[in-house]
Amino acid sequence: MTTMTEASVREFKMPDVGEGLTEAEILKWYVQVGDKVTDGQVVCEVETAKAAVELPIPYDGVVRELRFPEGTTVDVGMSIIAVDVSGGELPAVAEPEVAAAPAAAAEEEEAEPQKRQPVLVGYGVAASSTKRRPRKGPEVTVSAVAQAVQSELNGHGTAAVAPAPVKERPLAKPPVRKLAKDLGVDLATVTPSGPDGIITREDVHAAVAPAEPVTEVPTVPAPAVAPVPTYDTSRETRIPVKGVRKATAQAMIGSAFTAPHVTEFVTVDVTRTMKLVEELKQDKEFQGLRVNPLLLIAKAILVAIRRNPDINASWDEAAQEIVLKHYVNLGIAAATPRGLIVPNIKDAQSKTLPQLSEALGDLVTTAREGKTSPAAMQGGTITITNVGVFGVDTGTPILNPGESAILAVGAIKLQPWVHKGKIKPRQVTTLALSFDHRLVDGELGSKFLADVAAILEQPKRLMTWA
Repeated sequence: MTTMTEASVREFKMPDVGEGLTEAEILKWYVQVGDKVTDGQVVCEVETAKAAVELPIPYDGVVRELRFPEGTTVDVGMSIIAVDVSGGELPAVAEPEVAAAPAAAAEEEEAEPQKRQPVLVGYGVAASSTKRRPRKGPEVTVSAVAQAVQSELNGHGTAAVAPAPVKERPLAKPPVRKLAKDLGVDLATVTPSGPDGIITREDVHAAVAPAEPVTEVPTVPAPAVAPVPTYDTSRETRIPVKGVRKATAQAMIGSAFTAPHVTEFVTVDVTRTMKLVEELKQDKEFQGLRVNPLLLIAKAILVAIRRNPDINASWDEAAQEIVLKHYVNLGIAAATPRGLIVPNIKDAQSKTLPQLSEALGDLVTTAREGKTSPAAMQGGTITITNVGVFGVDTGTPILNPGESAILAVGAIKLQPWVHKGKIKPRQVTTLALSFDHRLVDGELGSKFLADVAAILEQPKRLMTWA
């Protein structure tokens, strides 16, 4: 049996699986301690603020330790799994796993800060090339340090490891430490409010908030205090906000309070569009493809953009410029078990109707399986949200960040409608267009929405206007 050395252990660190993401949650481990792994083998699935991603290991070896249990949110750059690459087997007695004390692992990572670098998915953060000068002092082995930490956790430390007591370092994530440094706050003086005694951003801000001046006020009889309402918490369930749900909430708040939203509505007779859908289902060119009203609505939007190109733009706040897009990355809002995501069809303006149908089918299938990649949700220019599938007439949708417009499609219902001077039952729906009033004025928004409605009322305009 081969004995492992510290030099033979490789640490696989949480990579930046999206553009600029700072953390990810470990959803599932596919390996256990003692398993052999090979280069490229998927070892775990993580969820970022944008999507679920599988992480491959970049070398061969034997799993020595899983640093964190499933359900833990880990910062980018922190070690998540240790692998022995010497080719030997695990010893009979292994060191205790750190998974039971994620805070200790976080402190160990912060003790050796590294510069964040762009990385490939699954290959971690590159190690720093800067060599450190050896520190003077008594030599302490790794096993001795581990025993000392475990003793402290159990409430009975030992004086054999360090001759002088070491002051406990406050627990805080790297961004919080940076905030404290910028504000000149000593973390040792801050009272933590986070789980397991972790200092949060709010704690740091509270530490620098000026104390309210104390003024003398005349003594008055205290008003009767109303009883504090109590609730039966045994009949409540609390769900942590994280992953896609957390990212969606932050994006929607940012959009709602940054872009001035305006929403316009139009009710339209789509009977002819529904007839065309049935005809296309029988067309040999569409055999095996998904054909539904959403396909023709998407095509109507693309044609309307061609007639009103200024609608396909974004607002650059930093440069104070309007950015006109000469391409259309058409976003489709999709409800998934993990929350709302908006993947988009790249260069949708150049696709034929069958190609658009195929792209829509692939997008919906991938979203439902939870396999949408972060890249598929970036770079959108305009979005469709189909609330009609839930039987809803319409709504006032919030813009996807970085886009100028979003179209909500309501339920298509059989309603009495004046058609050729007579009241007849017709297929009717309501469209709602929200747009950013900084770059889209009422005239442009109204023309665009009117064009979409006109195409759905008379689908033959797809051929004459395209």
